[in-house]
Amino acid sequence: MNGPFKGPGENPGGGLAATPHALTESDVLRDYQAAFHIAALPMAMVGRSGQIISANPALGSLLGVPSEELAGRSADAIAGIGIDDRTQGSYHAVLAGQRELLRCVRRLKHTDGHTLWADITVAPTGGARTVALLTVADISERRELKERLRHIQMHDPVTRLPNRTLFFERLTNALADSATGRIGLCYLGLDGFKAVNDTLGHRVGDQLLGAAAKRLTECATGAGGHLVARLGGDEFAVLVESSTSTEQLTVLAGAMLAALQHPFDLAGQRLAVSASIGVVERECASTTPTDLMQAADTTLYWAKADGKARWTLFDPERNAHRMTRQSLSSTLRHAVERGEFTLEYQPIVGLADDIVRGAEALVRWRHPQFGMLGPDRFIGLAEENGAIVPLGRWVLNEACRQARRWQLEHPGPPLFVSVNVAVRQVWDSDLVNDVACALRESGLPSGLLQLELTESDVMGSAGRPLQALQALSDMGVRIAIDDFGTGYSNLAYLSRLPVRALKLDGTFVRGFRTARHLNPADETIVTSLVQLAHKLGLTVTAECVEGPAQAERLRRIGCDTGQGWHYARPLPPDHLAAMLAGR
Repeated sequence: MNGPFKGPGENPGGGLAATPHALTESDVLRDYQAAFHIAALPMAMVGRSGQIISANPALGSLLGVPSEELAGRSADAIAGIGIDDRTQGSYHAVLAGQRELLRCVRRLKHTDGHTLWADITVAPTGGARTVALLTVADISERRELKERLRHIQMHDPVTRLPNRTLFFERLTNALADSATGRIGLCYLGLDGFKAVNDTLGHRVGDQLLGAAAKRLTECATGAGGHLVARLGGDEFAVLVESSTSTEQLTVLAGAMLAALQHPFDLAGQRLAVSASIGVVERECASTTPTDLMQAADTTLYWAKADGKARWTLFDPERNAHRMTRQSLSSTLRHAVERGEFTLEYQPIVGLADDIVRGAEALVRWRHPQFGMLGPDRFIGLAEENGAIVPLGRWVLNEACRQARRWQLEHPGPPLFVSVNVAVRQVWDSDLVNDVACALRESGLPSGLLQLELTESDVMGSAGRPLQALQALSDMGVRIAIDDFGTGYSNLAYLSRLPVRALKLDGTFVRGFRTARHLNPADETIVTSLVQLAHKLGLTVTAECVEGPAQAERLRRIGCDTGQGWHYARPLPPDHLAAMLAGR
């Protein structure tokens, strides 16, 4: 045939083209078998019953068994697939063609005794006789590298002890698996460690941490192999995973204190350190890792606050008090804004004529949870967190308004009102302006306001506090020193302060209650203080007057006014108004 078209089998040269030889099924099977046997990846063909039909040399080499000897064995026994019911079920689902893949990691044993980690895969082939292909990849090196990295990640580089991360992991597991249902924790801090770092340097400090860790580990190992961890800084934790009693923990704590008391010889230095330990032991079911650590941290703080170099056991009652303080402190400012405070007034009475001359304003907190609280429960907290400024400003305004109402509603000599002031109100706010605003808005004459400051706040005042006191005195406001005689009295300095009155602390007059219990020294001291105050032009109020005998002795001594339960307990404003109506 001429032209560009050619018939089948013809080539451009005019000859017949060679036809390729078609591969038979047996040829393909031989090729697959050859690839299977020379493959570096350990493999086995698994039949429907789960027995190995054929294993390649790589699998035999991995397990230390000739590959031909693996034929006929159960694949799940060799590969460790049948360890748990869930994996076993998945394996049989693959053999039955009901699942596409099973993958798991198992630890296998070589015939020479060493073990290896293997990544095992079982996948269906769809064949009639061979239903699944089992592959086993040796991941031992990768696993070991991962474990080394985890060890580095989970251990402290200075002491080689478990770090905070590993400690909390072990703590969580211990709470779930404790054999006794109880758990114990010793939380330890080295006393004065910062001074070692600051004076000798961090290198010596690290050496000290390492040496202390070694002693703690020896104590914990001897007591039952308990976990010792460094949680950071100079703080260590010893976890007793299945504690038997509180005594077990306290004995361990005592042993650790004793071990640390021996001096350390480091870098040519002989160092003596001590430790404080918080001890917590409780039921696993009633706690969490967070709760346990909070309790341990609180107890370690108590051990340090109680004098250091000791162990302290967690006390639920003491902790409840601390939590109450924290709750009160955190809600103080909002309580002022919500109007939860109220004032009661205790009369200040002339000793010579029993006439009410004034009243001290005493703040109370109507707490929605804890009920009515006296100032001893929250004033100290308010001074610590600064809430004393808005609270003090509210007390000042309310007391001035009340005193003005008494002045307008009751004839006779007007009552002065006495308000306690904290020195922080001078530093953190403009007290002079606050007083001026309270007097202006209430209409109360300045001479009817007395401000009480404690002796420790006033004595030695200089700069801004002294300037504020002087400015208030120049306005006509009375300045009184409260609790006089309990602080560090500087009588020479007293003469230079703008003070108008002294309030004697109740400890001086308690001995005046009966003639039988009269302390001559108390009377001598009070007499001297009253005479000195009068010579300086000051009036004197005796606090805690509880009976007529005290009142009579104070009157004879020359004390000007008295205040206490003999006259009245602190009263609501309307009750005091009734007293004024009857005077």
